[in-house]
Order: sequence, then structure tokens, then C-alpha cells
Amino acid sequence: MQKIVIVDFGSQVTQLIARRIREIGIYSEIIPFQNFDAYFASLKDLPGAIILSGGPASITDENAPLVKKDIFQKNIPILAICYGQQLMCHVMGGNVKSSDHREFGRADIHIKTECDFFSEIPLNNGKTTVWMSHGDRVEALPDGFEIIASSDGAPNAVIRHKEKRFYGVQFHPEVTHTDHGMQMIRNFVTKIAGLKADWNMGHFKQTALTQIRQQVGDKKVICGLSGGVDSSVAAILIHEAIKDNLTCIFVDHGLLRHGEADQVVSLFKEHYKIPLVHVDAADRFMAALTNISDPEQKRKIIGKLFIEVFEEEAAKIGGADFLAQGTLYPDVIESVSFSGGPSVTIKSHHNVGGLPERMKMQLVEPLRELFKDEVRKLGKELGLHEDFISRHPFPGPGLAIRIPGAVDKASCDILRKADHVFLSEIRKAGLYNEIWQAFAALLPVRSVGVMGDGRTYDRVCALRAVTSVDGMTAKSYPFTHEFLEHVSTMIINEVKGINRVVYDVTSKPPGTIEWE
Repeated sequence: MQKIVIVDFGSQVTQLIARRIREIGIYSEIIPFQNFDAYFASLKDLPGAIILSGGPASITDENAPLVKKDIFQKNIPILAICYGQQLMCHVMGGNVKSSDHREFGRADIHIKTECDFFSEIPLNNGKTTVWMSHGDRVEALPDGFEIIASSDGAPNAVIRHKEKRFYGVQFHPEVTHTDHGMQMIRNFVTKIAGLKADWNMGHFKQTALTQIRQQVGDKKVICGLSGGVDSSVAAILIHEAIKDNLTCIFVDHGLLRHGEADQVVSLFKEHYKIPLVHVDAADRFMAALTNISDPEQKRKIIGKLFIEVFEEEAAKIGGADFLAQGTLYPDVIESVSFSGGPSVTIKSHHNVGGLPERMKMQLVEPLRELFKDEVRKLGKELGLHEDFISRHPFPGPGLAIRIPGAVDKASCDILRKADHVFLSEIRKAGLYNEIWQAFAALLPVRSVGVMGDGRTYDRVCALRAVTSVDGMTAKSYPFTHEFLEHVSTMIINEVKGINRVVYDVTSKPPGTIEWE
């Protein structure tokens, strides 16, 4: 099978490159730059192409991430993105300098030379818009390279060595902000590298099943089941690989949505013949969260307690060597560097950054290189019930990160009711499947209100609904004013303890989807 190897230099969006390539239908692997030289030397068959990712480092730094020059001497097509372009030019004898003119955000590039990289891309007076994010820039090209396109801040915005099939871009074609970026990547892998689209989610499934069997062998696995699409897909996939050596554990931590525990348990038991243990640990979690207001501390406490419960339940079934989770790539990239490299931690996810070092089980995370929509495709490949596939994402820490500040049962009960009203009205309006994620948050402020003839001094509820493709970026859903006014009235009338409702229109970035 043909494949493309992506060398990761710590970019927050490296996995988007792999995602775009998979969408085209070509298999790809991400290799951390620290491991790449040894990996490349061990290959029996050379990859069909190599992509060098962006990253936060500067090639002018003393300890800048590098790869050996060997990869530029093997007749392998290479696409070098942002930092990757600078690295390629540096290694091959060009010159890179820090620039006083930095470019961050959308910029126009002017096409100087027609080439396959811009094939089938509609140009506006010879220009197209891309997403820049760089300070350094290439000042002098290595021998054999030519300029294909320029921008005001990057004279060498796109360069190539035609004979070697090396292309370097200063922008990020993998992000949705670059117009026709997907077509640029498609042009590189199909027209320039000459690879054929012959990979799909069925191939991923078979590869994942093989990897699970190799990792687990004949040992026992427990799977932390939340009822969301991620953990459900992980459970079905692992069960197909190891059958009766899997036991699912559903932990009710008291931070779930309205009626969620009963719904998840009944749905799973009705449709799947996998052993399922239902643990009510609400009092235990609430006690541990008393007076805890720091969001990172809340996540770590919840992660630690989940592991304790899993370990206790594993002991009851005779022990387990592995803990399976539905961890996805956005969870990983926001918590720790996917590559072990220098990408920045945004927040610790309870199932990534929140895991205690003393955990007695090894992790099985077959989905950690996928995005949410890819997991849904895999779910369909596995025959997962639509009720699981279509569910909006729900964070493992649950309502704890939708109540900024300290968490208590009374606040959770108020928020649960408000959230239920909001989601119910979204469903009634036929909008549920248009929205990536919708929820209510209970803010740590009070406001004065008037209800009847009396004064109130109650909590403020924030509503949030976003559209997204992969969870890495998101925009607020454009409800009509009439819908928001209707929902606000219903929440205030039906939920005692709330007297004001606001709607969060912040995009991601700069915000995150959740409040904490």
C-alpha cells in the first residue's frame, strides 16, 4: 500500500495534514522529528512522498529541530510546510532569517509560474488567499529552486525544485482558512507525487484491529464507556478485536446531562452483547470536588478518580491489564504534544493530561489519531447504532467544566435542567444535526432580576452552540433572535435559580468550545 510520511515538528495542526490526505484516500503516518532519522533508516520500502510539517521553533535557534539530509537524496517527492520549508532550504544550502515583517492570518499570494500545485484552483487576477503564521522567512534559495508564488511578507511563499519534485510553502494549506488548500494538497499527492487514492476507513479499521490484537494479546481490557460516540466506537472496535476479554464500565460521576445514565445503559445493553458494569460514584466525585475552582485541578481530580474506579472494578472481575479509552486527536493536541515535541498545552483533558502516573493499567487508545467526524465514519463502518453516532460531544469531566468555579450538587441540578431545556428546544426546531455541539454553562455570577412583583438575585446561564468539522476550529451557531428569546424565557420560567440567559458567540480560536 502506498503511504505518505509526515514529519511532525510540533505544529498544533500537524494532524490536519494527515486528515486531508486520508480524505483524499491515501494512507499516511505521522512520525515525530525526534524519531524520524531512525525510522527512515529502517524502512525497507521508501514512502511515496514526505511532508515536513510546520512548528513553533525557529530554524535559526541553536537547538532547532532537524532531520538528516538523506531524505533529500532519495528521489522522494517532498512538500515542506512553513517551518518545514525553512528547514528544507536551510539543510540544502539556502538562507533563512528572522524578518521584521511578520505574517499572521489571511494573506494573498501572487502566482508567478504556472505549475501542477495550483492546478484546478480558480485564481483572482493571479492571486489566491492563504493562511500565514510565520516570523522567519527564506531569504536565499538553495541551488535548483525557483519561486512559484510570493506574498507581501514572504517573497518565497511557494518554491519548488522541479526535477526533484520538492515543493515548499510558507503558509498552511492544511487549514480551512486557506482557500483551496485541500486542492493544493491533492495536487501535490496525486499530480506531483503520482500516488493513487486507494485507502479508506475500512483500511483503518483493519489496521486498528491488528494493532489492538498485537498490543493486547489474550489479556483482559476494561473500557471506560461514557455513551458518547468516541468511547462507543472504541468499545465496539476493541470487542471485535478481542471478544470476551473486554468489559465496559460506565461511571456515573454525578456530572452527566439529564437522564443520561439511564439512556446510555439501556441503549448499550439493548444493542450490544458486551459486559457492562454501571457504577454510581456521584457522591465520591462531588466530595472530591468540594471547594475546587481551578479548572486544571478539577480535570486532574476527575481523571484520578476515574482511574481509581476503573482499577477497583477491574479487581472485581479478576483483574485487567489494559484500560481502553475513546481519546481523540483534539484531546491529545490540547493536552500534550502528539509527537512529544514542543507544541503548546492548551488544557489537560481528563483522559490525557489528567491520568495519574501511578496508574496500574496500560492504555489502549485506538482512536487517538482521528478527529470526531472520522470516528463517526468508523462507527458506521462498524455498524454502530445511529443514536450513538449522532450524539453531540460531551466532555468526560461533564458539567464540572461547564460550571466555572466551585462545583456542587445544587449547581449541577440547576445546570442539568437548563441544559435539558436548551437541547430539547434545539431538537424540536430540527436543528440538532446542524450543530456540532450545544450546551448550557452556569456562570459564577449573580444578577438582579424581577419576577412577578419581587426582586431576584440569581445565577446567569450562558448558552453555547457551535458548528465545526473536526473540533480544532469552531464558529457559534447563528440562531435567530426569536429562538434565543424563546429558549431564554423557557429556562427562566422552568429552572429555579436562573434569572438571566446570555448567548456565547466566541469562535475557536480564540476561545475553546468548552468554558474550562
